[in-house]
Amino acid sequence: MRTTATQLALLGASMLLAGCSIFSSDSKVKPAELVPFAATAELPVAWQGSASKAGDFVFTPSVVEDSVFAAGHNGTIVRYDGGREVWRIATDEKLSGGVGTDGKLVAVGTPKGEVLAFDAETGKALWKVRVSSEVLAAPAVGEGLVVVRSGDSRIAGLDATDGKRRWVFQRAAPTLNLRSNVGVLLGQKVVVAGFPGGKLIAINNQTGAAIWEVAVALPKGATELERVADLTSSPVVQGRVICAAAFQGRVACFDIGTGNLIWSRDISSSAGIDMDDQRVYASDDKGSVHAFARDTGASVWKQDKLFMRGLTRPIALGRRVAVADFEGVVHLLNAEDGSFAARAKTDGSAIRAEPQRLGDGFVVQTRDGSVVALRPR
Repeated sequence: MRTTATQLALLGASMLLAGCSIFSSDSKVKPAELVPFAATAELPVAWQGSASKAGDFVFTPSVVEDSVFAAGHNGTIVRYDGGREVWRIATDEKLSGGVGTDGKLVAVGTPKGEVLAFDAETGKALWKVRVSSEVLAAPAVGEGLVVVRSGDSRIAGLDATDGKRRWVFQRAAPTLNLRSNVGVLLGQKVVVAGFPGGKLIAINNQTGAAIWEVAVALPKGATELERVADLTSSPVVQGRVICAAAFQGRVACFDIGTGNLIWSRDISSSAGIDMDDQRVYASDDKGSVHAFARDTGASVWKQDKLFMRGLTRPIALGRRVAVADFEGVVHLLNAEDGSFAARAKTDGSAIRAEPQRLGDGFVVQTRDGSVVALRPR
């Protein structure tokens, strides 16, 4: 492969990770300016806290009931209950991914490939183990496991008690793939993970054996760069339906038990999707938010007034859908037609981590480390 193609691929991957690229002030493609609208809802801040800056990484907060756990690159981990700070610790390690927790154990990862575990009640250190490479995603915690995805796409199932390795799952990766912070979805019996090359795989969470494997997207194009079709966002599940999105690929929904395809739509999304009982919502790579009928994949609406604003995945909130952008602005859309309902500003730095549901609202974490809980009304 030519060096120029390699350089372009690495540039594209670093853009996806660091959030610089087309959103810089000297870009030839300018993001859309925000225009006024007649608000039909309110989006007040319920409470606000802080972790630390993300640096070149993406830190996703974790929510258990009314507790929010957040971390930052300098090693800070903090717990908030109802907006009140319960504890804050300094790990003395540089961190590289968000927080995973089941409310009993908290796990984070480092650029050195270390996984650190702490008691969720007190913040006390419990154990430390090393996996195969840097940890860019928040570990998944539950079922007596800490499931960690490392930068080389290996997935390790660690015992939550002491960190001992139970199993490792790996697949051969294409020559080029995007460096992303996507983690895994941990259920009662399975771990579901997206892989480079557009694959979505269900893994037995006790043995590490594959249960089924499906193609969300098929690589296509004349060059290896054009053939990058990676799943860089988390899949979502409701009932027996699991949906996922691929960069330079499509949005597709499957039966979670069998892996059989229900429907698919061609759309490139590195940010991701969410769904409710009626629709699947997707942020595409040009800054449009789409709604598709959950059962058929038919287009319901498209909101294209956020062009190139570096959107997060959408989050479904009953009659509303929320999405955040590269200037730390949170947009509330009407779920029925995609029209703007409300807007809120945070600290002005990019929101790249996936918003997380919190009670009847949600929480976001900015690149500068603000942890902001919002409650639509």
